[in-house]
Amino acid sequence: MSIDERASTHVYHQKQLFTKEELQTRESLCIHEEPAYCNAACPLKIDVKAIMAAVAKGDFDKAYTLYEKNLPFPHLLAEGCEAPCEAVCKRCEADEAIAVRRLEEAVVAYGKAKKGFAGLRKTMKKKKHVALLGSGLFMLFLAGEVAKKNYPLEIYCEEADKATWLYHATEFASEETRAKTLKLLEKLEVTFHFESVLSPVLLERVQAGADVVGVSMAVLALLDPSATPDEGLMYLEDRALVCGPAEGVLGSAFAAKKAALTVDRLAQNLHPSNTRGEEGPVATRLITSLEGVTACSQVPCDGLYSKEDARQEAGRCLQCHCDECMKACPYLRHYDKFPRLLTREIYNNVGIIMGDHVMNKPMNACALCGQCKVVCPNGFDVAEVCQKARANMVDTGKMPLAPHEFALMDMLFSNGEAFLARPAVAATTKYVFFPGCQASAVAPATVRAAYLDLSARMDGGVGLLLGCCGIIAKWAGRTEMYDETKAQFQAALAEMGNPVVVCACPMCARTLKEWDGLQVVGIWEVLEQIGLPEAADQSARTVALHDSCGARGAADVQGAIRRLAVALGCEIVPTVYDEDASPCCGYGGLTQYANPEVAGEMTDMCLSRTDAPYLTYCMACRDRFARKGRESMHLLELVYGTSADHCPDISQKRYNRLGLKQQLLSECWKEELALTDVPFAIEYTQEALDEMDRRLILKSDVAQVLTALRETDEAVLDADTGISITRARLGNVTVWVKFKDIDGGYQVVGAYSHRMTITPRE
Repeated sequence: MSIDERASTHVYHQKQLFTKEELQTRESLCIHEEPAYCNAACPLKIDVKAIMAAVAKGDFDKAYTLYEKNLPFPHLLAEGCEAPCEAVCKRCEADEAIAVRRLEEAVVAYGKAKKGFAGLRKTMKKKKHVALLGSGLFMLFLAGEVAKKNYPLEIYCEEADKATWLYHATEFASEETRAKTLKLLEKLEVTFHFESVLSPVLLERVQAGADVVGVSMAVLALLDPSATPDEGLMYLEDRALVCGPAEGVLGSAFAAKKAALTVDRLAQNLHPSNTRGEEGPVATRLITSLEGVTACSQVPCDGLYSKEDARQEAGRCLQCHCDECMKACPYLRHYDKFPRLLTREIYNNVGIIMGDHVMNKPMNACALCGQCKVVCPNGFDVAEVCQKARANMVDTGKMPLAPHEFALMDMLFSNGEAFLARPAVAATTKYVFFPGCQASAVAPATVRAAYLDLSARMDGGVGLLLGCCGIIAKWAGRTEMYDETKAQFQAALAEMGNPVVVCACPMCARTLKEWDGLQVVGIWEVLEQIGLPEAADQSARTVALHDSCGARGAADVQGAIRRLAVALGCEIVPTVYDEDASPCCGYGGLTQYANPEVAGEMTDMCLSRTDAPYLTYCMACRDRFARKGRESMHLLELVYGTSADHCPDISQKRYNRLGLKQQLLSECWKEELALTDVPFAIEYTQEALDEMDRRLILKSDVAQVLTALRETDEAVLDADTGISITRARLGNVTVWVKFKDIDGGYQVVGAYSHRMTITPRE
């Protein structure tokens, strides 16, 4: 197997990620943008949630702007609204609903309207004329709605003046509210015809001169008591009149809004039913968890809230939304993209033939762990989207190799130099132990102890398989490499007679179980059957158990692990997000290579759940936790009384795999494996080692560069520091090494690499 850099800048292929129908199906699963319960219940579509947020911050002007956006006369509604939003408030399930109506009163009392629209409205005045006949609250709201749409408006009424006309519409309101409403009414460009005789004769005359005519139900009753308008459209089609029933303050405001839309459609010579959209209250699919919500009653109010009391009461608002995935997943929080938006952007990214693929890095930063699917109420699988997108981008030559190259090369090393497949020393091989590449790299002594124990206590013979299951290639979207790895493993197992594979890594077990024809069990299942070895460390200890994302959905694995932990003397501290909801440590999906910052946030998320020492059953998890300074142990370290005393760097991990192969070959099969040594001394400063680990440069890479130096003698010396620098092209990268000459070799003081090719001048 090999891997080469794809010339993506010269390959312009396209392969559709999803059909539009498939995309829409996936997008529909995300309810992040579903309306809050209060917003959904409001027929006027007032953004109650946003208003509460503004009040909680003390921004009453913003709250007022949001409130009046959908209302011609906000003071009236604030005083008389029946507040259906309070009945559906999520707070009711914990204590008491938010006092929305009281807060509406505070908003109109303390907030100020934006200015500067009057002149603009004059210049945008429409040509069609509208006339209204009658009085009442519905007619008042309708006049306001029509005037806001900039239609020239005339009102015919029996009252003698505006104040009386307004009073008959708002007898429920206070004098202060009526006074404020009158001021707003005065600002509207409306022509009144007071003391009109509302009769069929007047209606006929008005209809002859106006483009659209609306009447109150009282006027309609005088004209035709049997008439029944369409309540949805607020329209009596056979008489071409805008009208309809309305009850209550909120009901009248909603009826007026529907009627105003009908006016607008008729003025455009359209049928009133044309493109109206969704009107009135709507159903919401929103699911908001009350986990962690503390009960607190409404702030007492005797009259009008003070500004501070209003802020406190609005602060009780839960700001209902679904963010279960965002709370659980550092990856989604880092990019601040909920699944629907992320999926859409990845879909668009895949569709770009030429240009910048800005979503490559975000799609590569996903751990592919599947936690999102578990915590999402609708099972939105972000991992599936990212996995498919990676494979698509690789297949079409639009995915650069750089984010995954080191991991892929490391996999090729595991399945090349470090690969080992041997049948049992005994005559038959009923089982084969497969520890996985991470266990061999981090804790080779534990792997050795496990193999020797299984060989001694399991009947039928136990073979050994050292290598990588290929999940790294699958994570990287390299389907070809994954298939090659699968073929390599299947061939090796076939030569042994297809024994049962005993896996020490839950991700390996999960991967191999997807292959046809294999029998796979976890070492934890085996240990439950044969019992713990004598070397087991059964000291009483309190630990937090971190579930591997490879065991997600595998209740049998999770249960077996917990039973073994208890048998080993562990008291398990419960944590949030455990079992199927467990977060990824940051290794999964190659996140640590594609975006180390996100990987670090994933690790921090895991560790933030408790201060207790961590017990893991994935060696990658154990390694990442230990690197963050948290006491961490692998289950098998307790089983076999072993310990990985330090965190090996990337070079040591390779040496560990080779050393394990060499040791077991010699110990069990009496075969000697000669490892090639560099024929000169290489020393490293700690700063160089830290830099190499950060830049993913191996000691073997440095050795190759220095070997090339001895052949070419090409280096540049800084006379002031005594430090020389040399380079060599290794695969797809050029590696530079900074060094000093020492007796018998070199002292490396730094190293770096890039993907630039250096061409000597002719």
